Amino acid sequence: MIDLARRDIAHAKLKFVVTAMGVGMLLGIVLIMVGVYRGMIIDAQVLLNDTGADLWIVQEDTLGPFAQSSRIHEDLKNTLKAQPGIDKTAALAFMGFQVRVPSGEMKRIYSVGYDPFGDLCPINPKRLVSGRPIARAHYETVVSQKLGFKLGDKIPMGRDLYTVVGITKRAVSSGGEPLIYLSLKDAQKLQFLYSNARIHNDRARGMNVQADRHLVNTVVATLKPGYDPDAVAQKIRHWKHLGVFTNAQERRILTINLIEMARKQIGMFTAILIVVSSIIIALIIYTMTLEKIKEIAIMKLVGIPNRMITTMIVKETLALGVLAFLFANLFAHSIWDKFPKRVVLEWSDAWGLFAVVLVASIAASLFGVFKAIRADERQAIGG
Repeated sequence: MIDLARRDIAHAKLKFVVTAMGVGMLLGIVLIMVGVYRGMIIDAQVLLNDTGADLWIVQEDTLGPFAQSSRIHEDLKNTLKAQPGIDKTAALAFMGFQVRVPSGEMKRIYSVGYDPFGDLCPINPKRLVSGRPIARAHYETVVSQKLGFKLGDKIPMGRDLYTVVGITKRAVSSGGEPLIYLSLKDAQKLQFLYSNARIHNDRARGMNVQADRHLVNTVVATLKPGYDPDAVAQKIRHWKHLGVFTNAQERRILTINLIEMARKQIGMFTAILIVVSSIIIALIIYTMTLEKIKEIAIMKLVGIPNRMITTMIVKETLALGVLAFLFANLFAHSIWDKFPKRVVLEWSDAWGLFAVVLVASIAASLFGVFKAIRADERQAIGG
């Protein structure tokens, strides 16, 4: 049997390929957007995974330290360490601000302050591509390689210069900003840094602005083997009047609560792009059907059944969808690493999109099929 679809596609080859490329770029953006969402989930968990804490202790009645403001006293790490089941504790201070990078740009970063002589280090050794973790109480920093600094570079922050002693890869905050690590004392100093005029003014008011520096955003803790995180967390909530989240709860706050809006937004854009792609496929198939309506009328006149004509149009539409899907993958995999935020392309998402494209292509072919079936044999004679 003559493959009518293949012959018809060969006849309008250029139009077919150009349309497939255009639709493929739209579908490629769909893949990129899904990849951005997956990257956001991974970014949100970087700090949780690297810290390895079982419990996150924060200010009572807050969702801190990432979803809500939280400030607690640094010395709680010593008190909490004496609680049954607690193995190690560490106080952490977080702050977002901007630094000037070697290229001259101002870039937003997210700082993590920790005690370099404490029990827990939030720097994952696997992310450390060169240098070492912080080994002094002051003026050392570990930065992300995305910022472009080299070992030994001096970074002005606040009123001091900090020496780069280590460089990490793929260490980002839940918002995608590159992480830099500071000693806890330096982080507190930067967090509570006031201008000289403000200090002078506060002293005139009888306020001691230097007295409240020993605050942190959270105290993290690991548990001894055999202890239930939920049970230990409940005891701390009851006796210490603090907010406590287990690792699973904190992960849920970061991955569900904080990026829920982004998930809905990306979902909306993805749905719109798929609908637009389907409309484009439907229009091009409909146009191709109109262009050969006389030939279709001749086919019906010589007795070719509607089933064969319908099969031809559906095959053409599926071929267009498959070709667009191939272009989509080519497009997405060629530009994914140009995006400023992490993009994670997974084959499961690609196959899911492939199934959607097939369904959308079949739906789009109905317009052309409808037009072909309604073609009148007299058009073959009338022109």
